[in-house]
Amino acid sequence: MNGPGAFLRSVRTVAWAFLGLRKRSGHDDDLSRIGPAHLIVAGILGGVVFVLLLLLAVRLVAA
Repeated sequence: MNGPGAFLRSVRTVAWAFLGLRKRSGHDDDLSRIGPAHLIVAGILGGVVFVLLLLLAVRLVAA
């Protein structure tokens, strides 16, 4: 599957992976439909957003 639907599915998969709340069957189903390039890009974007949120939280607490 290509296009925005596949990328949104990969973003959802990465978000669930960050939370650690994913059933094995759902994970396997998503991986069979998503290309590795989408997962890599979504994972990098998710990591950047996570780090930026941590930096924002530290700034708010330290201010």
